[in-house]
Amino acid sequence: MLIKKTRSLCPICRSAIDAEIVEEEGKIMLHSTCNEHGNFRNLYWSDPALYRRFERFGEVGTGIANPQNIAPPENCPSSCGLCNNHHSQTLLANIDLTNRCNLDCDFCFANARACGFVYEPDFDTIVMMMQVLRDQKPVPAPAVQFSGGEPTMREDLVEIIKKAKEMGFPQVQIASNGVRIAQEPGYAQKLKNSGLSTVYLHFDGVTTATNPLLTIHEKAIENLKDVGLGVVLVPTVIHGKNDHELGDIIRFAVKNIAVIRGINFQPIAFTGAANDEDVRKLRVTIPDVLDGIEKQLGGVLKKDDFYPVPCVLPFSDLVEAYTGRPQVRFTAHQHCGAATYVFVQNDGSFIPINRMVDVDSFFETIEQMAEKLKRGGTINKYTALLEGVKNMHNSVKKGEQGKTAEFWKIIGKTLIGQNFEALRDFHWNALFIGTMHFMDRYNYDLERVQRCCIHYATPEGKLIPFCTYNSGPVYREQIWKKYAKTKDNPVGESPETGSS
Repeated sequence: MLIKKTRSLCPICRSAIDAEIVEEEGKIMLHSTCNEHGNFRNLYWSDPALYRRFERFGEVGTGIANPQNIAPPENCPSSCGLCNNHHSQTLLANIDLTNRCNLDCDFCFANARACGFVYEPDFDTIVMMMQVLRDQKPVPAPAVQFSGGEPTMREDLVEIIKKAKEMGFPQVQIASNGVRIAQEPGYAQKLKNSGLSTVYLHFDGVTTATNPLLTIHEKAIENLKDVGLGVVLVPTVIHGKNDHELGDIIRFAVKNIAVIRGINFQPIAFTGAANDEDVRKLRVTIPDVLDGIEKQLGGVLKKDDFYPVPCVLPFSDLVEAYTGRPQVRFTAHQHCGAATYVFVQNDGSFIPINRMVDVDSFFETIEQMAEKLKRGGTINKYTALLEGVKNMHNSVKKGEQGKTAEFWKIIGKTLIGQNFEALRDFHWNALFIGTMHFMDRYNYDLERVQRCCIHYATPEGKLIPFCTYNSGPVYREQIWKKYAKTKDNPVGESPETGSS
């Protein structure tokens, strides 16, 4: 059964081709045809029912007010930076600080070990890239993550983080393997002092069979805990490799809730060398991850407890209506990811937020509050807040658990106390559990790309959607090679002049 028509990439030549998303044999598949290389049939989503449930949350955004390029729709995805065809703002920006790494992993987004050259933009170029993000309209990019390669290989990382905070990024993160954090005394404190918000730690499992770096990771987590710097675990989920440890990874995070703020499961994306057999054997989709979590936790956390990213749009609308200031809008594609929160109890047990609150009713209440606030006037604002709190109380009463004091404490601070900064407490009193499936050339859907909220900044001042940068028309390779260091050009090509 045909669900929609889209555009994709040929897995062989990566040219843009016509494609269809279809439901067949209990799965959602992507069918595509390349005039040169023939027909392709690849798994897109393994649960049609969940696909349709998430489809309800689809929301197409308006993009940015100052696109970097004006291009006809048929040019997509070959006209990046962000152009007039892109429908979302930047929620999180990635900046590759280097392609050097102190590890040699089998599965790597950057495919760093295969490069044969060094890509490492200088400090001033990185500042320029961050300024492009802060100049985005109507809302500056709120978060930047420094990645690579391994960003801690750079000796000026602390200065780069300080500069990011100085430029106004509320959230500054690094994506790290944790080796230097574990092995260098005092390094975690330096990162904390620089203003770093979070360490996204590559963490593939809780045994040495799935995670040979487990001892290093445990030491890195201990060091970060000692300085009060939060961690998000980032496991690359691979079928038959570590997908049997999803529940144990969550238990590990719950046990270390004092420092671990979340888990972001990332089903493998085949961005490096891969063949059809690899894809068939190792592919994991978002529903597979959620099924595994439910089974391995004995139903304590269920597949239906997860929601797609756009579900939180009513919060953006509410804050914007209340403050009168434009807010970042979470218009990522509804099939790009899924997430939930669990509240961890003193005895080590945890309660999914769905057991405390009727989430669908709660979101509806927030949406209604936002609509009433848009009508303006002080009286209307207070009336909307009071009615909203009453309706939210009803949403909470519909929950299954009685332990809702923490939830109401946060809501009270936020709405009644008119302190939207209190929403940050929610993250520190709960564990975020999410999954984000980045695309590769086998499951590439142009509609998802055009609503991507995670963008890479490049030395030429462009912003490129994550899955285009890593899996599209070889942007990462092109950019890294163009700005690579050589003996004759030790700093790489200059973005302004084309020479060092």
